[in-house]
Amino acid sequence: MQKAIRDEYLDGWLFYNFHHRDTLSDAILGLPTDSTNSRIWVCAVSTSAEPLKIVHAIETSILDKVPGMTIVYQSREEFIAALKGLAGGRWGVHVSDTLPAISFLDAGLAHTFEAAGLGLCSAAGLVQRFKGLLDTEGIASHERAARHLYDMVALAWERVRVAYALHQPLCEGDIRGLFLDEMHRRGLICDHSPIVGAGVNSGNPHYDFSGAGTTFVQGDVIQFDLWAKEATPDAIYADISWVGIFARDVPPRVAQAFTDLVSAREGAYRFIAECFSAEKRALSGADVDRKTRELLISMGYASALKHRTGHGIDTEVHGSGVNMDSVEFPDSRPLLEGSCFSLEPGLYFADFGLRTEIDVYIENGKPVVSGKDRQFNILTC
Repeated sequence: MQKAIRDEYLDGWLFYNFHHRDTLSDAILGLPTDSTNSRIWVCAVSTSAEPLKIVHAIETSILDKVPGMTIVYQSREEFIAALKGLAGGRWGVHVSDTLPAISFLDAGLAHTFEAAGLGLCSAAGLVQRFKGLLDTEGIASHERAARHLYDMVALAWERVRVAYALHQPLCEGDIRGLFLDEMHRRGLICDHSPIVGAGVNSGNPHYDFSGAGTTFVQGDVIQFDLWAKEATPDAIYADISWVGIFARDVPPRVAQAFTDLVSAREGAYRFIAECFSAEKRALSGADVDRKTRELLISMGYASALKHRTGHGIDTEVHGSGVNMDSVEFPDSRPLLEGSCFSLEPGLYFADFGLRTEIDVYIENGKPVVSGKDRQFNILTC
């Protein structure tokens, strides 16, 4: 944690919570989320001293898991007096103009901190460096999960092919059930059921259904999106998307859109590789997203874009690291050694959608695609 603070040129990292509103603070400090948190606590981690914990008199043990010196307060005046001991430094806090996923500090408490003399900066870079970068073990965990997902796509599509050839009814729920059964059999877990969307449903990036879902019909575009990790502590997610069609041949319109989409995905990957190879300026997630959008817009797909190019991946499928985003929640954080993220441009039309997703991590100064060979052709029956 202190190394992350030094690397971000800050004096410290300021954590706080009240009624467990800041889930990031609890997660990073390893605190139980079921403890009573009816009063504000603060934990200040600096590069030059042991952590300082400020806790209320009726909840003095709430930060016992964290090392450091404890100051107990009862009144607001005592709380502010304790904060003034931290005055003068530049503190990273969980606030961001553009990244709501790490923005938990409310305006009132921010004003209190500043009135006590603390300089506040976004901790977005700290969060990435401490929580969003993979080490060797993390990369190995991610790779294992990715290989499982690729195997599961192959199994699922074989099920689709057989159903098509034998004219057997098949629905979205059948394939989603296959994915979930395989995850259980392989010792994998996920935070939400995978996406299986057929026909017009493939055009909904976060499509979900209850029951059996829609039955596949001739000519349906079929979208798979699945993510999972090993059911072990500190396991890292993998997250991939594949596209197929419930037919022998791909209609020209679908084929052209898919070819262009893959071209943009590969263009984003080459852009990252070239920047790292040339040791250019720090490459941000916004830079990558901007490049991908430029490619797709130049092909005439401006109206078919709905979401960012990718997201950080770590112990959470939408992790704490840099997102490939220049439009929704612009992410100016740089891609660093150990960054892991998806590249998943999507095109969405009134009658179908396409999303092809790979995962990439930075290892030894180079981008590496995880799992098996990525998709370059639409799966057919």
